[in-house]
Amino acid sequence: MPWRIRKSFKIFAAGSSLRKRVAYSLAIVRLILVPVIFLAVYYLFVMGRIVDRIVNVDAPAAKLAEQASIEMLEARRAARNYALFRDPEYLQTNQKSLTSVRQILVRIRDLEPDDETIVQQGLEAVTLYQQRFAVAVSTMAESGQEPVERIREAVLAYQKDLDDLVKAARHERRAQLIRELRTRVGSFDTRITEAIHVGSSALRQVTPDLRASSEQTLQLASELEKRNWARVQLDHQQARQLIHRAEWGLSIVSAIALVFSVWVSLILPRQVIQPLVSLKEAVDHAATGNYEVEFELHGGGEVVELAKSVQNLTSLLRRKP
Repeated sequence: MPWRIRKSFKIFAAGSSLRKRVAYSLAIVRLILVPVIFLAVYYLFVMGRIVDRIVNVDAPAAKLAEQASIEMLEARRAARNYALFRDPEYLQTNQKSLTSVRQILVRIRDLEPDDETIVQQGLEAVTLYQQRFAVAVSTMAESGQEPVERIREAVLAYQKDLDDLVKAARHERRAQLIRELRTRVGSFDTRITEAIHVGSSALRQVTPDLRASSEQTLQLASELEKRNWARVQLDHQQARQLIHRAEWGLSIVSAIALVFSVWVSLILPRQVIQPLVSLKEAVDHAATGNYEVEFELHGGGEVVELAKSVQNLTSLLRRKP
């Protein structure tokens, strides 16, 4: 009869079944990725809101304010041309530009409710300008005479000044000549306006108020433009800060997730596979013909039940002659 050695095997398994433990392991592995995915989605959502505000609110409002200034300048140019030529087409151009200014201001108010006060002031300034220009038009209609002679004299005087400047240019430096030319060119509109106002005291009284209301509209439009471009810059700064926080946040969470996944990969396989390895060693030992096998069982589940079955089998084989 061959010599037989009794050997004991420890088989420790958790109380839950092997299927549940594998399912738990897969669930934990998936849960590791949840913080990373959540932070990525969160930062993408916040960045999307910032970009949407820049593209659809702040930048369009700034461009609209700039367009309002352009339309107001066009209205002033048309008013000046009407005073010179008394052409009704310039009246239509003036009214069309003022209507555009109103529509633009309303659109800015819809985009930026915080600018409602400034927009309302701008609308009131446009209304005041329109009323004062109507008074100026009425005054010019009552005078009934076009200031052609006074305008001609103003043009001749302006031409003489330019001729004198050109004659004296030989004795002046180029930079000084350019400054003089700019000054003279800028004074042309002033001379024409003064020539128109000479014969009409009523028109002289209306013109300063008309200019003041138009300047107020331009100042308010400029203020709206500055405020909205400032908002664009603030949104850009917030976007840069968000990118910086996202880089740090995702790096930290990814590092924690990596460490946790390494720990899980070391612990969970040992709990799942180690009982099966011990059971395989016991079966291999019994396969050599040595049925003196004892099991020290701990826990429960499929592995423990299998170990009990192997233990019963070896006990039965030991009792056979």
